[in-house]
Amino acid sequence: MDPYFAGIDIGTQGARVVVLGIDGQIAAQASRVFPLTEDSRETQDPELWWQSCRDCFLEISTDSRNVNLLKSITAIGITSTSGTVIPLDENHQPLHPAIMYSDQRSAAQGVFCTAAAERAGQKGFTTFNSSCGLSKMLWFLETYPEQVNKLNSWIHAADYIVGKLSGRWGFTDYTNAFKSGYDVSRLEWPDYLFDALPLQRHWMPEVLPSGSVLGSIDALVAKELGLADTILITVGITDGCASQIASGAVEPGAWNTTIGTTMVIKGVTHQEVLDPEGRIYSHRHPAGYWMPGGASNTGADWVTNTFGDQLDHLNREAEKLIPTGLIAYPLRQQGERFPMIAPDARGFEPEGLSTELQFTANMEGVAYLERYAYELISYLSGEKIHAVYTAGGGSNSAVWLQIRCNVMNVPVIRMQEVSGAVGAAISAASQTHFNSLIDAAAALSIKSLEMQPDPELAARYNSYYQDFLQAMLRKGYIRTTEIYA
Repeated sequence: MDPYFAGIDIGTQGARVVVLGIDGQIAAQASRVFPLTEDSRETQDPELWWQSCRDCFLEISTDSRNVNLLKSITAIGITSTSGTVIPLDENHQPLHPAIMYSDQRSAAQGVFCTAAAERAGQKGFTTFNSSCGLSKMLWFLETYPEQVNKLNSWIHAADYIVGKLSGRWGFTDYTNAFKSGYDVSRLEWPDYLFDALPLQRHWMPEVLPSGSVLGSIDALVAKELGLADTILITVGITDGCASQIASGAVEPGAWNTTIGTTMVIKGVTHQEVLDPEGRIYSHRHPAGYWMPGGASNTGADWVTNTFGDQLDHLNREAEKLIPTGLIAYPLRQQGERFPMIAPDARGFEPEGLSTELQFTANMEGVAYLERYAYELISYLSGEKIHAVYTAGGGSNSAVWLQIRCNVMNVPVIRMQEVSGAVGAAISAASQTHFNSLIDAAAALSIKSLEMQPDPELAARYNSYYQDFLQAMLRKGYIRTTEIYA
């Protein structure tokens, strides 16, 4: 039978398992919702994650149509939240519930870790905060000193499921190790972690490229879940990078913009992108390339909050109105972090607009900000943007895709499946059935829509984009309209 690939996504609110066919279609899937509590954004029980994964596979196996499908799974990949860490004892049992990426109690430790990295002259990612694994490790050591002698290893959320599936512990991947202080340029845990911080080198996992094969599934686990004991288990990947893979943006020059509540941009370059202002950071690609990215505070939250019950009408009207020539910036909070750092930034739009013009101008404003981000990335990397793959609720509007395509003057492509679980499945396939991640994504990612720029419309939008930059300059949100200055 044709091979299948399974992807597991452990999110903040639940677990999802998908089984992906060689045609890129989801052949089976199941999910579980976690019983969220007041404390679940600070800590969660890793055993609940594992039980949810098992339940998902068992649900899929109860459908008689899936028996042969499950036996044909070649490999399993796992994705989960970036920055979530778990301290384990020598028997691989948690000494403390998983410390979630969203737990803000380690803010002071993040400042200390950043200062230690700077004193050591560390390059690359050194801006640690409460969302980083390294900050959380230091917080745990300071808060629970009585546990230090029991501590055997630190792992990340995806690593826990990898260990349960394979019986192999002490391994992680480039993307998960990144915010735990791993130097993805030198491919090593840097000395300052052990000289300036109370960490011990033997606590840190061995780091491999995402998709690397660790070995076969544990035989007892395979029997319990109705899976073949020949299935290969691969090291994990963070959720953002998994979604990027699912989007198809996996080779140099390809980029992904996800417009949800915020706008997140990730892509692939030949060289590491170093940003002195810290707006952009770079993950390491499994093939040795770089996966830089950044996250804006501006996205599509204004759509649902203001226009949620009128979208069909407004999208139809927007097709008749573009380009409006109006300049708007739909930031719905104070402060911007990418593509410019502007703590005092606030959204703006012309007064007295009809609902239709207001909606259309705000879509254009997000597109102008997206172009500005890509111009910054292109300048810092010295590399061109060839195509933008897109995901998130903002990609559901065809007219918004048309606006973005012409503002940026590059093709904009929407894929059929862009979930983290699908990205994990593609990662698992990349080193088992295919020769590379690029080959796997090309075969397993399915386009649902591709927009090509219109030369006349792109030229008009280029003029309005310059007006947008002038408006941002007058308000002090950017220092110059020249991106390289």
